[in-house]
Amino acid sequence: MDAPTTTALDDPLRAALDGPQAHLAVRHGDAVRYHPDVAPFLAPPRSPQEWRDAAALGDVMVIRTAGPLDVPDGWTLERDIPGVQMVLDDAVPTPTAADPQLALLGEADVDAMLALVGRTRPGPFARRTRELGVYLGIRDDMLGLVAMAGERMHVPGACEISAVCTDPAVRGQGLATRLVLAVAAGVRARDETPYLHAAAENTTAIRLYEQLGFRLRARPSFVAVRAPEDS
Repeated sequence: MDAPTTTALDDPLRAALDGPQAHLAVRHGDAVRYHPDVAPFLAPPRSPQEWRDAAALGDVMVIRTAGPLDVPDGWTLERDIPGVQMVLDDAVPTPTAADPQLALLGEADVDAMLALVGRTRPGPFARRTRELGVYLGIRDDMLGLVAMAGERMHVPGACEISAVCTDPAVRGQGLATRLVLAVAAGVRARDETPYLHAAAENTTAIRLYEQLGFRLRARPSFVAVRAPEDS
């Protein structure tokens, strides 16, 4: 398995947008972000000029940062959420056989995916987010789509597991575990490392990921910034 470079996981947004997911990027000058219909994430600007370029890319954007973020005058810091970055240990096994209850989600499932996200709020998810990678779901005959997980930031050598969510009506049945391990198995099948992010305060999710074999790698923050009004 090709291990991801330290740089890629230290700055996964730029590594993804300059690498495997460049086709989903929007650029202005030196600044780069995902298309707004895909995700609200902006690669951390590295210079005053890049901040000026970023102001043309949207209103409110989220930056995944490994350290303090020096927000220039005119920009508004809206939220600063401490988080964790976790990587699946190489020694942890993942499923080798397909789970027949897991369905591959596609364009026809977008409305159901958005509805599930609205009920569970796992994090940013837009109409085109599913284009970031493989999304798997579990359906209930009466309730429809009740659980899902998929891929988000894809960097050289590694792919993030994200949008892990389960409808409150069916929690406690191990659906998230099955979905996370199945997505992880798909990532490993490409000889890549599964990793994920979570809010540091989401101790329930972090405990589950630790039980599945994910180990803490870093403590980044997710920072939401609003561009200057005259940009």
